[in-house]
Amino acid sequence: MRGTPSATIVDEVEALKREAGIAACSFVRSGMILGLGTGSTVRYTVLEIGRRMVEEGLQVKGVPTSEATRHLAEDLGIPLLTLEQADEIDLTIDGADEFDPDFQLIKGGGGALTQEKRVAAASRAMVVVADDRKQVPVLGGFDLPLEVGTSDWKRVRDELDSICPGMVRLRGGQIPYVTDNGGYILDCEFGPTISDPGKLEELILSVDGVVEVGLFVGMCDAVVMATLSEVLTIVKEDGRLN
Repeated sequence: MRGTPSATIVDEVEALKREAGIAACSFVRSGMILGLGTGSTVRYTVLEIGRRMVEEGLQVKGVPTSEATRHLAEDLGIPLLTLEQADEIDLTIDGADEFDPDFQLIKGGGGALTQEKRVAAASRAMVVVADDRKQVPVLGGFDLPLEVGTSDWKRVRDELDSICPGMVRLRGGQIPYVTDNGGYILDCEFGPTISDPGKLEELILSVDGVVEVGLFVGMCDAVVMATLSEVLTIVKEDGRLN
């Protein structure tokens, strides 16, 4: 099919995603409590943590951000805590749908944004694993996800019409996607216009019925990024990893 990437390119991208996921583990030390993210790239991070535990004696505990990650970690024998049990998390490693030059993020494409945000907020530092397609000058090209209550989504959608310049869609349509928390996701078509994500986050959270918004402001301290030729680690100058 015209426009479809070749199998070779797909394999190369997947190999670099794996390399990036593994590279993010350079921030991991024995004794840490880790936030374990969700997504195709950070899955390789979780796999590498499991390997290091078996082969190198790494001792860590994890706080999963989704049921999918919890199942993977359990299969690998990674000891798990709830967020309440962990109290404070040393480091979270997670994916992102977009990141801008100020290390602000859009997350929630996988539907786990509420738990991801709770875990990130409880962390001393956060590392994002992503490919270079997620690097943008201004956030918003990826539709902004919101988690909403199942009985509130229509009213929230209608209120968002005055905030969002584009369409606001219920994920899944007639068969709505249901989050791990039992909520729905609204995907908001802002376009690349989110130059002040903190202000927009505050505005959206003021709408009654919004559980969480997929803007992660001031949380990310480094990005481990896969390109077509290499893996780069970009550390925020005034971040918590310096």
